[in-house]
Amino acid sequence: MNDVDQTVPAVEVGRLARAVLDAVGSVVVGKRDALELVLAGILAGGHVLLEDLPGLGKTLTARSFAQALGLDFRRLQFTPDLLPADVTGSFLYDQRSGDFSFRAGPVFTNLLLADEINRTPPKTQSALLEAMQEKQVSVEGVTYRLDEPFHVLATANPIEYEGTYPLPEAQLDRFLLRVSFGYPDHEEEWDVLRRRIARRREEAEIKPVVDAATLRAMQAALEDVVVEDSVGRYIVQLTAATREHPSVLVGASPRGSLALLLLSRARAVLDGRDYVVPEDVKEVAVPALAHRITLRPEMWLRRVDPSFVVGEVLDQTPAPASGALPSYAAGRPGR
Repeated sequence: MNDVDQTVPAVEVGRLARAVLDAVGSVVVGKRDALELVLAGILAGGHVLLEDLPGLGKTLTARSFAQALGLDFRRLQFTPDLLPADVTGSFLYDQRSGDFSFRAGPVFTNLLLADEINRTPPKTQSALLEAMQEKQVSVEGVTYRLDEPFHVLATANPIEYEGTYPLPEAQLDRFLLRVSFGYPDHEEEWDVLRRRIARRREEAEIKPVVDAATLRAMQAALEDVVVEDSVGRYIVQLTAATREHPSVLVGASPRGSLALLLLSRARAVLDGRDYVVPEDVKEVAVPALAHRITLRPEMWLRRVDPSFVVGEVLDQTPAPASGALPSYAAGRPGR
């Protein structure tokens, strides 16, 4: 299973993915739906933006996924004085050799936690753009490839929070999806305390469920997940509808359609299926599209949220019949 070229059936990918979720869920309490979205983003080969108030488990989630997936992990705390070279790396003069040598930055890893990414100015935020999109870094005219898999899990405080810089639209668009956790209920919060008491230490360790090579094989398996034509057209119609909504100044680009496709495939695999149904698309539509929408200024004054707009688009766009599945898949069970 360590060979990336080895074929992994969708059912096996789903089993491994649920095992990863169970491992992460042993540390991150009561956020199963949000954790499934984060894992769907990783399986789809993308980057995830975790946007919420401080203290709600965003950093813990990133570290836990790195441990469960057996990935090399680095954490970079974004601050107002952080420079682009602090992200990508830089050339240093070596007195022994009399030449310059490249010192790799924290972006050279499998899973990078970009903590509080919107606390640093746009120039440093943009240092991640090439790495996120092209899986490479260019420093002083020299290009360095990043090892696969490479994923950025970025945490961000709400834009109204003091000392934050809004992420530019070009960078927001590079994130496959945006996820929010929200506050836990009373029982979940007590469960956090109870587990901390039982653990008798601050840090929680998770044993790897898979390794980097297995994760690449799982990601490759998503290419075999079938998307029936009517479902594909439904994805396009949803994205196009965001551009025509009266509250929207700029709607989701075709990259939004691609995000819906990739996340829908991952959502299907998490349910043990090798084909996408419209319900998969609906479940990932808000995380995939809401952060790609720019509302009209008057909508901000009315405190209209982009997620509400995507919800309206979902309600107004007819979905194809759920029974419109690939013919070979008829009668197959889900999980």
